[in-house]
Amino acid sequence: MYKVLVAENGVEATQSIEALQSDGYDKEHVYIFAHDKNRSENLTSATSTGDVGIKEQGFFESIGNLFRTRGDELRSKMRSVGMSQVEAERYEEVLDTGKLVIVGSNQAESIQNDFKMN
Repeated sequence: MYKVLVAENGVEATQSIEALQSDGYDKEHVYIFAHDKNRSENLTSATSTGDVGIKEQGFFESIGNLFRTRGDELRSKMRSVGMSQVEAERYEEVLDTGKLVIVGSNQAESIQNDFKMN
């Protein structure tokens, strides 16, 4: 399960993160996406939110991102936190306008729990 919010700037992103926390998402399961990689990394660091990495994507998908365009990388990361391909494409277009996409997800947690059960 996941929830997506769109923000114009860092202040709105912080408010969105707080809203997601009040909806029950842990900060480590809240992800900030920005088309500019530095902006994304800086906001993630400043807000102490999660980073989509090997845990969420898996080893091969993470390595594959090294060879993808930024748009392809963003869509891949958004899919790994629960979005469909169509949703990831739609939100990547939102990122193209300079906005931020904030996702609260427990998708990675569900995958880990399924893995532990098997």
